[in-house]
Amino acid sequence: MIHVSIIEDHPDFRKGLAYLLDASEGFKCIDTFYSAEDALDNLSGDEDMILLDINLPQISGIEAIPKIKILFPELKIIMLTILDDDQTIMEAILAGADGYLLKKSSPTKILSSIKECDGGGSPMTASIAKKVLTLFKKYVPVQNKDFSLTKREKEILHFLVEGKDSFNIGDKLFISVQTVRNHIRHIYEKLQVHSKSQAVVKAIREGLV
Repeated sequence: MIHVSIIEDHPDFRKGLAYLLDASEGFKCIDTFYSAEDALDNLSGDEDMILLDINLPQISGIEAIPKIKILFPELKIIMLTILDDDQTIMEAILAGADGYLLKKSSPTKILSSIKECDGGGSPMTASIAKKVLTLFKKYVPVQNKDFSLTKREKEILHFLVEGKDSFNIGDKLFISVQTVRNHIRHIYEKLQVHSKSQAVVKAIREGLV
């Protein structure tokens, strides 16, 4: 069972998402919030994941990401927004978003993306994924720093950049999913990041892949 909370200021869309989760096998909506401030004051920590809008009253969803990650470092965050401009996408990823979906995504896509993110992937709407790759190539300089990554950690980091999740990586390297997740945790510690998307950005920026 994947437990999800929703931060969304549009009441109808918020209710619709909650209904979709509760009506779908393997998902449960833990709570819903109108604003980031409300969520920061009342998140239980029982969630596995948050669906987070960007255009919110007072502080934005992007501003909320690091605040949420400080409180609950293991919590996954998927942006669910209408915004698809380059600057917003990059800001969300650099802030630590684990996935980025557009609100026009189908219910099936939203549910499959939650599963993918829960398994260690970084789900994105197809058009967003293309933009991200273009942005990386265009704006992220190569630094070639050494972070003392082992050969195995570099292999896994390469797969993360390719968009593989923990299950895919385990199959390719003939190791358990838990072993993959342990390696990913060590990669995060060495790169000083808190999410897969941040690790991918830093890997490309520093010329690690």
